[in-house]
Amino acid sequence: MGYARRWGKLTFAPLTAAAALVLAACSPGAEAGLADTRSQQTQSRSGPQAPSRHPVSGLQIVPLTVTSGSTVHRFAVEMADTPAAQQKGLMFRTELGQNEGMFFPSDPPAPRSFWMKNTPLALDIIFVGPDRRILNIAADTQPYTMESVVSDGVTSGVLELRGGRAAELGLKPGDRVEW
Repeated sequence: MGYARRWGKLTFAPLTAAAALVLAACSPGAEAGLADTRSQQTQSRSGPQAPSRHPVSGLQIVPLTVTSGSTVHRFAVEMADTPAAQQKGLMFRTELGQNEGMFFPSDPPAPRSFWMKNTPLALDIIFVGPDRRILNIAADTQPYTMESVVSDGVTSGVLELRGGRAAELGLKPGDRVEW
């Protein structure tokens, strides 16, 4: 009798698991999961997609543009939108792509100052006013310095780019920044 029960468990356990999988596949949620999988497959066939989170910082990546005259410069920036993320910023980072950066929103708008403590990269620190126009640019800041660079007034955000990039692109006070 004990043998028959064990045999039954061995026979029915895999069948029960298979039935559960079939039922799960037929559920409404499974359809959405299948659609997500198809969407991912379609995206991978159409080319690489930008990650939504930065692999080093874990911060959300958002598009940002700077319009200088008739030229629009496009960037993918890490959004430092928490006090902890803003305090860390780009500290300890050794690489930053030419169209990458970090954005520090100011809510509410306020004067801002930044330093380069524990930051091995030279950066352009671009202060953006409440009208979303560049107020001033601290260009090619010196790595590791504790000297503060300050905004020329109230900012709604600060954009950090690789050192020298603002000059390469011809960015200047008055240019429009959108995020």
